[in-house]
Amino acid sequence: MDVNAERFLKDLHDLRSFGASGVVKGVVRPAYSDADIAARQWLAGRMEEAGLTVRIDPVGSVWGLAEGPSILLGSHSDSQPEGGWLDGALGVIAALEIARAAQEAGGPAVSVVSFQDEEGRFGVTTGSAVWGGNLELAKADGLMDRDGITFGAARAKMADLAGEFVDPTRFTGFIEMHIEQGPWLDQAGQAVGVVTDIVGIRDMKITFRGEQNHAGTTPMHLRRDAFQGLNAFATRINEDFRNVVTPQTVWTIGHVSLHPNASSIVPGRVTFSMQWRDGDADRLARMEAIIRTAAQEIADSRGLEVEFGPMLGLEPVAMDNVLRAALAKSAATVAPGKWREMPSGALHDATNVARHLPVAMLFVPSINGISHDFAEDTDEADLVTGLKVLAGAVASLRP
Repeated sequence: MDVNAERFLKDLHDLRSFGASGVVKGVVRPAYSDADIAARQWLAGRMEEAGLTVRIDPVGSVWGLAEGPSILLGSHSDSQPEGGWLDGALGVIAALEIARAAQEAGGPAVSVVSFQDEEGRFGVTTGSAVWGGNLELAKADGLMDRDGITFGAARAKMADLAGEFVDPTRFTGFIEMHIEQGPWLDQAGQAVGVVTDIVGIRDMKITFRGEQNHAGTTPMHLRRDAFQGLNAFATRINEDFRNVVTPQTVWTIGHVSLHPNASSIVPGRVTFSMQWRDGDADRLARMEAIIRTAAQEIADSRGLEVEFGPMLGLEPVAMDNVLRAALAKSAATVAPGKWREMPSGALHDATNVARHLPVAMLFVPSINGISHDFAEDTDEADLVTGLKVLAGAVASLRP
């Protein structure tokens, strides 16, 4: 199967033009934004030109379907609010190029998907979570973004394009190509990484409620300061996790909403995100227990009330041995001595697809380990190497 590197790179740069930030190669293409919808319509056109049957499902994921049983390739094309040009987009365009190359070679049958809202404007990998059965559509419709817009209202913007959900039984497996989003391949000077497993994730909102009061006249010992509760919590969990976590475990307080958020008022309420990731489901559960206990005890000691929001999350997923071996064999052929097997510390659509299909993933390096930022980039030679590795693996899976 001969891939066309020039055609692949042109499509990748053309997709970057939708929501281009004007800063380096940055992209602003959040789910259901005008730029996102325009990009999906462009992508549907490219799929149609490639001889694939286009379907857009009820949540806005775009599918290019080959006839008969096929292997499914792809990722997502939405971006972070300040994102890079390759995150997700790489896997979609690589899938499109391999589908074309496969048709030109007379097989195998390759289908393509760009899942919607992988980047979590509303939830956690929302589009593939619904399709994969990890999230009910009715529940997804109630999820809100930071501006109070619901997923249901947002997806209504694509209602005139939407059809039915695609039947997963038409696919034999799923492979997702992606940038690493971390430093390991780049630091080692390696071209590709064959993923062994994807970590699990837990994500919830926590709220401390205290007493709003005057910042100049309220004595420190009488304050019920919600933000000081958050400060104490953030310090405590670092200590409480010490004997539970591994060097690969991560946790993040990434979003804080303070009320009333004024310099002369003791904050009466703070809501913050608490996210943690690990490859072991039992460890994730132990971390949850630590989080809940710490938050409750801090609230009790400071005269605060604590509320825990709904828990979102996905379980750790091991890659399929057959698909993983095909990627490893191709990597050894295309990039001898310049590849490794490695876990994924980032969450991906493959986690949800694993509910239906065998899955595998392939990484290419992220320069300086940067992602979710306008500066995100990968050397184009590495992009092409990754494409060739994926093509070799797909070709070897021909029935």
